[in-house]
Amino acid sequence: MARTALFGGSFNPIHFGHLLLADDVREQLDLDRVVFMPAGVPPHKPAGDIAPAADRYAMVKLAIADNPAFDVSDLEIRRAGPSYTVDTLAALGVAPSELFLLIGSETFLDLLTWRDPRGVAARCRLVVVPRTGSAFDRESEPSRKVVREIGLEIEDVLVVHATSLPISASDLRVRAAEGRSLRYRVPPAVAAYIAERGLYGARG
Repeated sequence: MARTALFGGSFNPIHFGHLLLADDVREQLDLDRVVFMPAGVPPHKPAGDIAPAADRYAMVKLAIADNPAFDVSDLEIRRAGPSYTVDTLAALGVAPSELFLLIGSETFLDLLTWRDPRGVAARCRLVVVPRTGSAFDRESEPSRKVVREIGLEIEDVLVVHATSLPISASDLRVRAAEGRSLRYRVPPAVAAYIAERGLYGARG
């Protein structure tokens, strides 16, 4: 069975930081593929700031078109209501030993607020990707508390220090609204799509 990583997020919009991180993690963990999973209705984000799900899916598809190890799923977009990771993992049907969930270090420390965090941990291998410059410590008491509550041992949580770029999706949305360049921040096809669709207030 293919070793698969699930990379979820709003991807609002997807940018080179997302792509570089995914490629670095894929290489370090010797993964066969990385599946990008745009959230339909992200439960932790204000709805007013988010482009339509179909547009975010389309931008991811454009961004990964030239990488055979990358794939995109519309599973969460097709499912009604908020997007809960535990439901997505169950629906993928991949053995837990072959399925890896990529999450940031801040997200990992917030994992107990998720729906059924134990169910999440039982369905995949957790891969924590600390933000560059982050002081994340897997051995710290906050980390150990999360691990205890979700029924794992500290060694079960993988930590991957992947390359990240200082690109912010919120900054990209502001730049688009102000008519400023997105070049070198998002793939050209994504920049063109944002302009053509007038996303984030962009003027085509």
